[in-house]
Amino acid sequence: MSIMNIISDFEKEKCPCGKTHTAAVEKIIIENGAIGHLPKCINEYNGKKAFILADINTYNAAGEKVCRILDEGGIQYSKYIFGEVSLSADEKAVGCAIMHFDNNCDIIIGVGSGVINDIGKILSNTAKLPYIIVATAPSMDGYASGTSSMSLDALKVSLTSKCANVIIGDIDIMKNAPLNMLKAGLGDMMAKYVSICEWKFSNVITGEYYCERVAGLVRGAVKKCTDNAKALLKRDDAAVRAVFEGLVLGGIAMAFTGLSRPASGVEHYFSHIWDMRELEFGTKADLHGIQCAVGTMYAAKLYDKIKNIEPDKDKALKYVSNFDYDEWSNKLRDFLGKSAETMIELEKTEQKYSVEEHKKRLDVIVSNWDKIIGIINDEMLQPTEAEKLLKAMEMPLKAEEIGIDENIIPMTFEAAKDVRDKYVLPRLAWDLGIMDELKQNICKAN
Repeated sequence: MSIMNIISDFEKEKCPCGKTHTAAVEKIIIENGAIGHLPKCINEYNGKKAFILADINTYNAAGEKVCRILDEGGIQYSKYIFGEVSLSADEKAVGCAIMHFDNNCDIIIGVGSGVINDIGKILSNTAKLPYIIVATAPSMDGYASGTSSMSLDALKVSLTSKCANVIIGDIDIMKNAPLNMLKAGLGDMMAKYVSICEWKFSNVITGEYYCERVAGLVRGAVKKCTDNAKALLKRDDAAVRAVFEGLVLGGIAMAFTGLSRPASGVEHYFSHIWDMRELEFGTKADLHGIQCAVGTMYAAKLYDKIKNIEPDKDKALKYVSNFDYDEWSNKLRDFLGKSAETMIELEKTEQKYSVEEHKKRLDVIVSNWDKIIGIINDEMLQPTEAEKLLKAMEMPLKAEEIGIDENIIPMTFEAAKDVRDKYVLPRLAWDLGIMDELKQNICKAN
């Protein structure tokens, strides 16, 4: 079944979860030679002049071909090519795109993957114009989402932007992307094991909205990707298609729910924190999907430890009563620099460290512990399974393999509970009063 048919089926009627699911994407073309459909897509939106957005890497990968196809189709265009070899999705990049935008253009074409797509979605939202993304790599799950992952004031945030009207995934182009980007796509899909697990037990603990039908959609996409993992190394067409379709479905799942829950959990926060430290201190960071894969490996081993724990209510209450938020805030500042201020500001509305709210959550956790462990058993990859999959893809298992100091991993795990208002593994560890022992064992677990 095509992705557009899946969307149609979800939109037909109200879901058992109580929502009517909708997605903003209007056309998805995934096939060999898909880029050839570009003139027709532009004509369907009555486009007279296109604005092409790319960077020097993506322009070489597909931008020149886009220009040639538009020339052959008699479609006018302007273009802006970012000159940076390693472009970041931040205020500067968005400002450059807006300032170079040609106001005579009536449709925007992004040529790239994560960064270009995030910038393109903001530009199209600002200009109020249709947006087409020509994917150059199956490397991340934001193609079909209505948000942009950006660095804002040195903090990784998801900004409401605009979903692409048309997604063009040309397998002939994507399979020739740098191998690390193919691996990153699979890493981003592996993260869904964690996201579904945490979304499901958050529903139990906090009462957060959860949709089993959407969760099932994501599970199916993940299985198809992992089943094709080895073939991805050979740039196999079917494997590339499976990963790209899975990533697009991840974005669709976020659109269906209005949440990032179906696609990201604590493993994404590991990645975000490493990105924040790179921005603040110039430390090493890697592709988002690669970092998510490493974060998934850590999460798998930590969840394996959680399963052997029996909640101790007195211990948890004592731990929380002794927690010094001012001291913790200073640790965050030392660890993350100015981006910590945004996280500290968020706590004023989140109140996750409230003693009274903790008592309520702890009662729910203790009374539902067997159910929570059942969810972990059902949803999470076993550490041996995660390791086997990563090794098959010749991907890193530890942070040190991507140049990140192993000594910061305990603090990364602890800080992950502050990145967003989302109930994830480190929040569960804090509620149980076992944060200190878990974070000290995280490297030993690996």
